Amino acid sequence: MTLSLLILIPCIGILLVVLLPPNLNLRRWVTVFTFGLLLFSLTLLSRFEIGVPGFQFEEAVPWLDAIGLTYRLGVDGLSLPLVVLTAFLTWIAVLCTPTTENNRPRLYYSLILLATAGLMGALLAQNLLLFFLFYEIELLPFFLLISIWGSERRQYAAYKFLIYTALSGILILAAFFGMTWLTGASSFDYAAIHTADLPLRAKLILLTLLLVGFGIKIPLVPLHTWQPDAYVQASPAVAILLGGLLAKLGTYGLIRFGLELFPDCWALVSPGLAILGSISVMYGSLTAIAQKDIKRMVAYSSIGHMGYILVAAAAGTEVSLLGTIAQMVAHGLILALLFQLVGTVEAKTGTRDLNQLNGLMNPVRGLPLTSGLLVLAGMASAGIPGLVGFAAEILVFQGSFPVFPIPTIICILSSGLTAVYFVILINRTCFGRLDNKLAYYDGVTWQDQFPALALTATIFFLGLQPQWLIHWTQATITMIASNVLPTAIEQVALLSAQF
Repeated sequence: MTLSLLILIPCIGILLVVLLPPNLNLRRWVTVFTFGLLLFSLTLLSRFEIGVPGFQFEEAVPWLDAIGLTYRLGVDGLSLPLVVLTAFLTWIAVLCTPTTENNRPRLYYSLILLATAGLMGALLAQNLLLFFLFYEIELLPFFLLISIWGSERRQYAAYKFLIYTALSGILILAAFFGMTWLTGASSFDYAAIHTADLPLRAKLILLTLLLVGFGIKIPLVPLHTWQPDAYVQASPAVAILLGGLLAKLGTYGLIRFGLELFPDCWALVSPGLAILGSISVMYGSLTAIAQKDIKRMVAYSSIGHMGYILVAAAAGTEVSLLGTIAQMVAHGLILALLFQLVGTVEAKTGTRDLNQLNGLMNPVRGLPLTSGLLVLAGMASAGIPGLVGFAAEILVFQGSFPVFPIPTIICILSSGLTAVYFVILINRTCFGRLDNKLAYYDGVTWQDQFPALALTATIFFLGLQPQWLIHWTQATITMIASNVLPTAIEQVALLSAQF
């Protein structure tokens, strides 16, 4: 029941939230509960056998045999880092929630915990239909979290998120049914799906459905238009969960169900995926430079950094796939820090407009600690050595360049653009002279700064010890990469070099 507890703990937390007396501080209880979930997820690291590439701690219970639905869970090197990241960022999101602005605490924390249970279940599910159920569970909580606790245009953003996510689920479910029926599998269990004998046309159709379905969740340009609105209109805590965790289900699903189940024809779609990834990288970076809203700037920067993962996944080499895991973790941590800091700036100054913000680094009347952490977050996002972003990007670039040199060079150039828009953000918000009439900001308490400090410490630690990013996933990634046909990779590399 080890893995089931990762799903059950948030569900038990929902019951606790509902049953606790109304006069108690719910935020404090949920903080303790989510911290317990984090500690429990960390125990998996100590018990996980690093050299074993397959699934561990497996659980299997018959459920609806008539339709092939089995409650089957497992964790391997691909999902383990994301499980720990989910527990960590859920705890951070609860800490980032201001008690003074939460007008429906029972509903709010119940939705947070339900979304966490759905994310955990999707990462652990080893039955395709079970994965879909957990994949869809998170739709309603995030829709309500955006539409109730969001900003002015929250209804528009929430419904846009709902439509896009529903379409994503329909495409993925169609691909799952197609794989099960065409292969003649007796159930939707992941181990029972063998696509090697399917006709090439059928495999390409199924793989395309998965690419579009998970591409919406990532999001992949041009399927990205829901993302900036959802991230900007959501509260900082919900934006952390959206960008730091929910988007990772897209890249996780792309590798788990796309690359792993269709390794023989992955090279046929990978050039197009690499091109779309490089377009996403440049589009996100250039659009971020043009923004005046600092939260929208961070949202578009996320599109660019998720493009790195697409290029690395398309390459399909061992190093590049290690880079996808490292970049998913790094992106989640850095984006969470940026959204938390932007939320603090907005709460204290009342604006996110670059034309109105300046001088926050002022040690007396500004927000010096918040500004200092914002500078560090920008450096981490730009890939400065010693921080987690650098280690992840090096793996992505090194592993992708032999297969896709031009898309990789575009990603490297975009890394320089990342420095440009964060220099713009930091220069306008942190430096300059404070307006003597307006700059009377309330100080930020250490309790409010603690989530940012915890994220910063983790970014530093993983940047100085990058082996922890790939230590747990090495064996699994080696197995996945070995299944991708080497001759196909060589052909793609040759065509890319000629282009």
